Amino acid sequence: MPACLLAALALAIGATPEIVSAQAEFGGPARRPNVVLVLTDDQGYGDLGVHGHPVLRTPNIDAFGREAIGFSNFHVSPTCSPARAALLTGRDSNRTGVWHTAAGRGLMRRDEVTIAEMLQEAGYATGIFGKWHLGSMYPFRASDRGFEEVFVLGGGGGTGNISDFWNNTNFDPVMNHNGQFVPTNGYITDTLFDEAMQFIDASSEEGRPFFVYLPTNAPHAPFNAPAAYAERYGDQPLRMAHFLGMIENIDENFGRLRRHLRESGLEENTILMFMTDNGTGFGQGLFNAGMRGIKGSEYDGGHRVPLFLHWPAGDMAGPRTIDELTAHIDLAPTLLDLAGVEARAAQRFDGVSLRRLLEGQEADWPDRSIIIDSQRILHPEKWRKSSVMTRRWRLVNGTELYDMETDPGQSLDVAGQHQEVVSSLRSVYERWWNGIEPTFADTPRIVIGSERQYMTRLVTRECLSSGLPAWSQSDVRIARDRAGNDCTWAVDVERAGEYIVELRRWPRELNHPIRGSVPPGEPVPGAPTHRNPPGAAYAAVRATLTIGSDTYSDSIGELDRAVLVDVSLDQGPTAITAKFEDEDGKVLPSYYVYVYPAPSAATLAVESRSMSSSDLQGWRQVDLGGPHDIESIVLRGCEANECPEPLSEFYVFVADENPVGRSLTDLARDPGIWRRHFIGEAGARLAVPVGTGGRYVRVQHAGEGAPPLARVEVRGTPVRATGAGGVSSYGLPVFTDDIRSIHEEP
Repeated sequence: MPACLLAALALAIGATPEIVSAQAEFGGPARRPNVVLVLTDDQGYGDLGVHGHPVLRTPNIDAFGREAIGFSNFHVSPTCSPARAALLTGRDSNRTGVWHTAAGRGLMRRDEVTIAEMLQEAGYATGIFGKWHLGSMYPFRASDRGFEEVFVLGGGGGTGNISDFWNNTNFDPVMNHNGQFVPTNGYITDTLFDEAMQFIDASSEEGRPFFVYLPTNAPHAPFNAPAAYAERYGDQPLRMAHFLGMIENIDENFGRLRRHLRESGLEENTILMFMTDNGTGFGQGLFNAGMRGIKGSEYDGGHRVPLFLHWPAGDMAGPRTIDELTAHIDLAPTLLDLAGVEARAAQRFDGVSLRRLLEGQEADWPDRSIIIDSQRILHPEKWRKSSVMTRRWRLVNGTELYDMETDPGQSLDVAGQHQEVVSSLRSVYERWWNGIEPTFADTPRIVIGSERQYMTRLVTRECLSSGLPAWSQSDVRIARDRAGNDCTWAVDVERAGEYIVELRRWPRELNHPIRGSVPPGEPVPGAPTHRNPPGAAYAAVRATLTIGSDTYSDSIGELDRAVLVDVSLDQGPTAITAKFEDEDGKVLPSYYVYVYPAPSAATLAVESRSMSSSDLQGWRQVDLGGPHDIESIVLRGCEANECPEPLSEFYVFVADENPVGRSLTDLARDPGIWRRHFIGEAGARLAVPVGTGGRYVRVQHAGEGAPPLARVEVRGTPVRATGAGGVSSYGLPVFTDDIRSIHEEP
């Protein structure tokens, strides 16, 4: 970890008076266990050697499973985001607002409380390292949900998702560290474990108990393992070899984590858990532990996963295997119970504490019903891809019944022979549905204008859509609109005022023309990644932005990187859509939309010499003396602004290097220069929105017989990057959660 990040980490975990008070109330950190939860992505119950996999080698997790308490009948939601929401809150994922991984339904409602928040209030140092996947903007970020130290992929999904840093893969990824993009070196899983162990060390040195949440993005696709790991499975097809190699790499890192805890003297009083987030995403072709279904399925193969828990100092009755029906909703109440931390008074868990089971008190454990489903649509539908579970039975989709004692593979529907069981389980579901259905209308909204986040970035993965909107960088590259122009962001404006809305096809860190194509990214070992497809050109000619009932439209120049719209927003909820259209009528969403308060623009420089078509030079240039962020360039037709004639035809260029001596054609072809072509309309004043930065502003005449252009004003804000990560080459913040990452110059 860089020295500057270590310093920031030390500040982040410094004990406050409130934390000291909480430590005293609950007995101090020496009496309270540390908690480390390792959650892997798309690894199923059968994707472990200890569960009988015939090929995969996982010696470290296997050994841990034999030393720990294992759960053989533990269930989660069948896909990523819902599983995470339920795990962190102890509440049904649908109740939290999360029943999808995209389409605006992967955002956990603002009033939900996570275990990280409750442990933090009790004095714990809290850190997440890996894949968040519950929202990329305020108030849905990990930093808004109780995590002091945040080291995650992009906006929270996996590598190459649309929220991730452009062109990221599992190798040397750029990570989001506490709101800033920072480069890393090495394979991502290795880096995540490295960062987690450094956080453990720093927290221990401060004398604070720690909660480490380590949700890896592996072995989720794309399947890219270090070559040495994939080569160990060289007899398998490429994707399978890398899927297995990713898991073996996780296993080695898990072993490394255990050794670190042991050698640091922390193992004894640390609750260490290993689990996965849903059924296998790819391994069913080799082994699925005899189960029906995979990730996303309502059958057990979609949601039965491994869970191992080990706490040497906890007086657990183990090692052994617990066969009782349990689920992810049980983890939050269980960990709070084990840590001696009271839940918030208003917190209502759907799960229960498993402490009695862990302590060996299974004899009087009641039979219970647990319901999971896999909605993955805009509005939940009753009975959709659902399973009502008890010790013995599974009622699937409200009609199919399986006896798990005699048919664990769920191959024989016995509903006809046990109608009384079907009726009883349908009643359980009806009560559950009636309890959660009223919450569906409460749509989580991304907040604009909060002091907690200067710039709000809207990506299509988080827009409300009846289809699956563009969610990956490969969608952006090939100019794909999965949702058929159905993409609306639900937002809440916290502070009324003037804002700038940027519509972009490509993200800010790329800063590429909307119409432009991009080359494929460099290949990495394994299967193709989301940066593999060449970025197709898209000849957009018009951009349209709709906010509530107001619609704004503007043309798109050949080299325009963004379309900027000045808007006045009222406080409160509203909806945003943003689209591009080409000459053939093909419409694409604006994959990236950035919203931020309008700066108080100042006139940076003025060039007042007259220029007309009779001017032999034909251009005027303004030197700002250094790179500046430019809001607009104002062209005036007369000194006193009294001429009724319209302005003529001009090109405007913004460059870092002095363009003197270069031809119009040469400037127009340079991809490193911002260009805007316009034809004057009625009136003698025109403000050209820019939304980029540079040192030199050049205005080039292109028309015939027009009145003189008397004045060129360059307006903007003299802000400059401090050198922090996540800043464009022009000093514009690319993705920042905190306005302190930039500063105003006098």
